[in-house]
Amino acid sequence: MSTIRSAQDDLARALHALESRTSYAEVMAQSTEGHRLRHDKTSTTPEPTARLEGAVFRAWNGARWVEAALSGLGRHALDETAAGLAMHLTGPTPASPPPGAPSTGVGEQSTKERRLVHEFTLEQRLEWARQLFGWATEVDGISNAIVSIESTSDERIFLSTAGARRYQRVGRVRAAVVPLAIENGKVEYDYFGVGGTGGVEVLDKMTEAQVQMTAREARALLAARDPPTGRMAVVLDPGTSGTFAHESFGHGTEADQLLRDRSYLKPVLGQMVGPEELTLVDDGSYPGGWGSIFFDDEGHPSQRTVLVEKGRFVEVLHDRESAAVMGRKATGNTRRADFLSRPFVRMTNTFVEPGSWSLDELVKEAKEGVILQDCTSGMEDPLGGNMQIKVKKAHRIHHGEIAEMLPSLALSGGVLAFLRSIRGIGKKDEFEMSPGYCGKGHTDLLPAGTGGVHLLAEAVVGPA
Repeated sequence: MSTIRSAQDDLARALHALESRTSYAEVMAQSTEGHRLRHDKTSTTPEPTARLEGAVFRAWNGARWVEAALSGLGRHALDETAAGLAMHLTGPTPASPPPGAPSTGVGEQSTKERRLVHEFTLEQRLEWARQLFGWATEVDGISNAIVSIESTSDERIFLSTAGARRYQRVGRVRAAVVPLAIENGKVEYDYFGVGGTGGVEVLDKMTEAQVQMTAREARALLAARDPPTGRMAVVLDPGTSGTFAHESFGHGTEADQLLRDRSYLKPVLGQMVGPEELTLVDDGSYPGGWGSIFFDDEGHPSQRTVLVEKGRFVEVLHDRESAAVMGRKATGNTRRADFLSRPFVRMTNTFVEPGSWSLDELVKEAKEGVILQDCTSGMEDPLGGNMQIKVKKAHRIHHGEIAEMLPSLALSGGVLAFLRSIRGIGKKDEFEMSPGYCGKGHTDLLPAGTGGVHLLAEAVVGPA
């Protein structure tokens, strides 16, 4: 039995000690471990990640939340932490209840793994990394490649005085290859990665054909021409449209931002913000998604939340408090990076739903412009409504056809103007989900998936 499971009774007892001092209290316990491996021409570095284990108690004192966290799950330490928290609560009469409806769900769920990660030995990881390295360096002009493999197992238990008792274990696997091309002192690279919840089978998406195509693209970047500058038609590849959905629109739909008047989207809730073909979704229950969870850190089940439906901005992401203020229901988006971090309204897997256009049709419709590919980063301004998205490479669109390769570019401008300029969304067979990490607050990073299809719009682009 895992340590966190064996601590359930001790957690429940410590939580019970708070009941006479508050109208509501909860505890979230966490145990996380994993492994990373990095391999290139000169070194191989396997690195087990440090085990993170502990718990955080949260209780309502009648006016605000108070919290206390501890590392480890020892019985005595749990009792002491709960007792220390009780000193900050009203008593002996419980205070009025906190805003919003608490979770009362009970259950246990774990990520399904067709090929178990704990049976993926270090020798097998090394063999697989060397195979990826070999595929990349078989391509002429590729002198080196950086290969990385990562697996994590995150267990969480949530208990509350309202009767919630939930356990989840989420396993994630991620890998990437970065081929390096060097010529006359110039260095270029390209990137391909996969990741999701599940077992070792997630790595099957990393094929020889895909790795070698990435290596050839890295070599081709050595001769890429200077990119264009100015406002023009842009086609975003699936990864870039997913980053757009997350960075440029998703953060503005986190309800805590709206309640603090820090979201440019607040005045347009309920209004048309794009074409009828556009639907944007956040879905923590998406099968295999990198950001998928079974329940959030307030005990609410994960779910599919449609943010923009047929062009209309219809919903935002809620914790229990924002849902109470805005007359909605919690959406399963209250997430802590770990038990030492505070809870925020956070995205899970955010993506653009498929439309009806093929890539060829989008390129012909664009006539002149660029295709942006291999997103490397995105920046959002949830207050001002501006965005910037950087990509590793692009291709020029000339006379409705894909032309020469271009080096890294940056897209910038206002999100609402970009949304209104959308005039084509790719088909379902082009849909892709990508793994990533999202920060909020200080450095509270947690897994967040992004996804989408090709998307045609207009924006200002220039060299990154």
